[in-house]
Amino acid sequence: MGAEQPETIAAMVAAHRAGTMTPAQTVARTYQRIRAHNDPALFISLRDEADAVAEAERLAARGDAAGLPLYGVPVAVKDNIDALGFPTTAACPAFSYTPTHDSTAVARLRAAGAIIIGKTNLDQFATGLVGVRTPYPAPKNSLDPEIVPGGSSGGSGVIVA
Repeated sequence: MGAEQPETIAAMVAAHRAGTMTPAQTVARTYQRIRAHNDPALFISLRDEADAVAEAERLAARGDAAGLPLYGVPVAVKDNIDALGFPTTAACPAFSYTPTHDSTAVARLRAAGAIIIGKTNLDQFATGLVGVRTPYPAPKNSLDPEIVPGGSSGGSGVIVA
């Protein structure tokens, strides 16, 4: 693939399985893109890059890529969904708690080979319409920073874009 990096989940997984890209390289590239986008409002909790890269390296060392449909794919989780190792706030600091286990959705993502990199910003308790009703700074729309990021999943939407 040369300098071009895969942009779809299917392409990422195929590159990981073919050995043209490693999960650790993909995770590191994700953090580079987060830094380049330069919007600290996207994540309420962002995992330490070295920790995420180390998990990707451990995943690759297991040698069972064929059975993992999301082998090495970096994933961000909306911050109203529990993910072990991250506080859950639902964009309400007074509500914040530390989960003792993954939600079913996150457990399935991890079992499929995904690497959780952080928890995204959202409208408080996911009850807004435009993505700016949060006590944290509002994420910037990835296409036009002058307009709202959209929906209660503003941070998640911008991350994907």
